[in-house]
Amino acid sequence: MLQNTILKNNMPTTMSQHTLYDKVWDTHKVTTLATGQDQLFIGLHLIHEVTTPQAFSSLKESDSKVIFPHRTFATVDHIIPTASQARPYQDAQAEAMASALEKNVKEFGIRFFDISTAKQGIVHVIGPELGLTRPGMTIACGDSHTSTHGAFGSLAFGIGTSEVQMVLETQTLALKRLKVRRISVTGNLQKGVYAKDVILKIIQTLGVKGGIGYAYEFGGPVIDAMSMEERMTICNMSIEGGARIGYINPDETTYAYIQNREFAPKGPVFDQQKKYWESIKSDLNAVYDDTVVINGNDLTPMVTWGITPGQAIGVNDNIPSLDDFDKDDQSTVEHAYRYMGFTPKSPIKGTPINVAFIGSCTNSRISDLREAAKILKNKTIHPNVRALVVPGSQQVKRQAEAEGLHEIFKAAGADWREAGCSMCLAMNPDRLVGNEICASTSNRNFMGRQGSSTGRTILMSPAMVAAAAIEGCITDVREYL
Repeated sequence: MLQNTILKNNMPTTMSQHTLYDKVWDTHKVTTLATGQDQLFIGLHLIHEVTTPQAFSSLKESDSKVIFPHRTFATVDHIIPTASQARPYQDAQAEAMASALEKNVKEFGIRFFDISTAKQGIVHVIGPELGLTRPGMTIACGDSHTSTHGAFGSLAFGIGTSEVQMVLETQTLALKRLKVRRISVTGNLQKGVYAKDVILKIIQTLGVKGGIGYAYEFGGPVIDAMSMEERMTICNMSIEGGARIGYINPDETTYAYIQNREFAPKGPVFDQQKKYWESIKSDLNAVYDDTVVINGNDLTPMVTWGITPGQAIGVNDNIPSLDDFDKDDQSTVEHAYRYMGFTPKSPIKGTPINVAFIGSCTNSRISDLREAAKILKNKTIHPNVRALVVPGSQQVKRQAEAEGLHEIFKAAGADWREAGCSMCLAMNPDRLVGNEICASTSNRNFMGRQGSSTGRTILMSPAMVAAAAIEGCITDVREYL
């Protein structure tokens, strides 16, 4: 089924050489530990309210300090309500987390982008838009989708609470060196096919465990032609494919995005940095542990049908039968059929939806909102669908409103919200109810992910979600183009 879209070359067991990954890793390596892991210096540490309370408590118990507070930046995103952000929050646990973060950043001298700064937002949205994320950096955050920042040519690691404490205390991480897989997307994307479709196809092709032990380097004509926001969508979901990180070599598109942003280098310093950024790009003779080629000409709008991001198909394809899968995967597939209520070999197109969600660290940037607005302009959302449009940051929200996008959403019948993670993971009031089906621009379709133990999530691009909201069912957005 996948032979027409993938060409795979399994390289010898020797590790990669002369790639961006190797260059940045070696530059930041402090030493090799007795465990065999490398100790890496972390250039940028991003924190939020969910994975930091225990880390800060441990620091206090050991009477430790944050070694380089100027390298850590904080925001609130996961638990913050998007309908009303008045304090105290109605959810007592959310209020406790927010209060703890406020107290800790003040005590340890860490820069905090709360709602009063007009710079608050999802951590993986505000890092790039403020110019904190730059090529050649090592970046860590207590969130799996830190891989987003790899779009700039950085090595960006999602970490756990104990590792958050380690970075705060030592500005280093102990990590095992990864293999590097080069994924090239060739050709050109047809109209109505977006970055979200590309990464869903990659995950469908290689599997949700295919990237274990790897860093993914994305490239090829399709990737090269993408904007930075599209590249962020690609790298964001590397983790869904099992890869620890994903990255894209920096180029003029990268540099133009960074230039003049608040925390970006200015003037001659920017020019000097640009020379360094050019030097870290993978060499033409770079050696990879594995290479994969995807034909971008063949890609169509993708939607998930199951309970992992790898269970995805083209919008006009039928749900695969059990025989299409390896025996090791068949139990998960059968579980997906039962949970989703879908029948093998039936079409996914036409499946009714109850909720449409446009947001998350995958697809909540201004370009995502513009694409959704193009579809929703002068249209009305189906009466059986409740729709939420949640900008990824306060800056995105202001820009969308300056362009009048919010009026398009509201006129269509969508709920225009404040910045936050919202319904992506339901650590806030935005949740599915019962067995609702949600057309979502987020990154995970796990069981219960959006707040209901029986709620069902179907992942797709912002334009596809907008089309589904209008029709009240999954449809091919190309019919609107």
